[in-house]
Parts: sequence; C-alpha cells; structure tokens
Amino acid sequence: MTTFLESILFRFVAIKSLGDRTFQQMTSDETFRWTPDSESNCIGVLIQHLHGNMLSRWTDFLTSDGNKEWRDRDGEFTFRPERTREDYLRLWEEGWRVTLNTIGGLKNEDLEKEVTVRGQPMTVIDALHRQLSHYSYHVGQIVLLAKIQKSADWQTLSIPKGKSKDYVPTKQD
Repeated sequence: MTTFLESILFRFVAIKSLGDRTFQQMTSDETFRWTPDSESNCIGVLIQHLHGNMLSRWTDFLTSDGNKEWRDRDGEFTFRPERTREDYLRLWEEGWRVTLNTIGGLKNEDLEKEVTVRGQPMTVIDALHRQLSHYSYHVGQIVLLAKIQKSADWQTLSIPKGKSKDYVPTKQD
C-alpha cells in the first residue's frame, strides 16, 4: 500500500522529470533565453523563480514561514543574460534537491502539523498540494516554451498523437 508521502513524493519527482526531459532537448544557452514576446518569461527566468521559491519554501519547512526574508522574488523574474544553460541547470538541480530532500524527510505525524506561507497558516498536506500545483504550472510553461522552439523536432514527453491505443498504463502513471 502506498502512503500519502510516498505518493506525493512520486508526483514531485514526476514533475521534475518533465523538466529534466525537456532540458535534454534544449542544448544551447539561447534556448533558455528565448521568449515569444517581450512580456513573457523565458525558461531561464522560470527556473530562477522555481529555484527561489523552492529554497524559500523548503528551508526550515516545519519551523519558519515559507516566504523567507532573504528571498528576492522580484529579482527571480529579472532576466540575467550572463547566465548559461549550465547555470540554469545548476539552479534547477539545487532547488529540486532541497525540495525532494525535505519532502523525503517528512514523517506521517508531520502531515497534520501547521506551517505558514506568507503568514497564512495551512497543514503540511495543504502546503504540499499547493507547491505541487505551483511547480506543475511553471514546468508546464517551460515545456510549452521548449515545444514552441523545437517545433517539428520536439520529442513528446507523453503519449504521441495517434498512439493512445498503443499505450498500456503501468502502475502509478
């Protein structure tokens, strides 16, 4: 029987995997800097934001507000042209390491504890769901930006068009 913590950790890892498999197709610095228009964020900026959010939310998760005083959220959305693909991937990995280590260290008795984010109290369960949906939202943006750039060269991350009947689900898909 799968526990809630095992299940939610599996889902966070699955979201990270979507990003990882996207970045395998994005091989140049420029692919992390491209935007479809002047008002949109590039993949690199989305990674900066996820990194800042992850470090803030998961550092001292059970004992301090998830919005740390040292976090510069507005700065996360500032494009930094000097950053390379490798720089962005380091941020990505660091953020996910903190996230997954913290979630992996939680115990069942922690789930009903109260934590705060921006002064708003919530249970650990709610905080986990909140972050899972937030990361899914931004990783979806990253995937779409990559897919637009790759166009016909994009390698799908899920079931290819017209291949649904060939798909045989596995446990926890």
